[in-house]
Amino acid sequence: MAHAKILVIKETEKEIKKLLKQSIAFISQRLRVLLILKQNEKAGISKREVAKLAGVDPNSVQNWRTLYLNAGIEGLMKHQKTGFKPSAFNAIEHNMLEAKLNDPQNGLQGYVELKDWIEKESGKTFNYNTLLYYCIRNFKSSVKVAREIYRHPFF
Repeated sequence: MAHAKILVIKETEKEIKKLLKQSIAFISQRLRVLLILKQNEKAGISKREVAKLAGVDPNSVQNWRTLYLNAGIEGLMKHQKTGFKPSAFNAIEHNMLEAKLNDPQNGLQGYVELKDWIEKESGKTFNYNTLLYYCIRNFKSSVKVAREIYRHPFF
C-alpha cells in the first residue's frame, strides 16, 4: 500500500473555505480536495482516501495535487474548459442552407444531394452526418420519403 503523501499548503483553511463559497461547481470540487489535504497536512493522507472523502476519482485528486504543486492556487482555480466545438457551418452557409431548405421549388431528393450542393457552393467538404444533424437541429428538417401505395391483391 502506498504511503500517505505529506503536502505543504500555503493557504489557510479559512482562505480555502472563503474561496470555496465563491467558486463555481467544478472549481469547488478542486478546492474541497485542497481543504481535505490542508486538514490532513501534518499526518498526510493518500489520494484514495481524499477521493473517497471528496467523492471524486483518485486520478482527479492526483491531477489537482500536481496542478497545485506546479501552479499554486491560481493554477488550481483556472478555468481551462474551452466549451463547445465551433460550428462546421458559418453564417453565410447557414443562410444558404436555410434558403435552400425553405424553398418549395428546390427539388432536393435527400441530404446527399444537399451535401453535394453546399460543397459546390461553399468550396468546403462536409461530413454527411454533420450536415444531417445540423439541418435537423437548426431547421427541424426531416427526410420525407415518397412510398408506393400498397394495394392488397384482394381489394
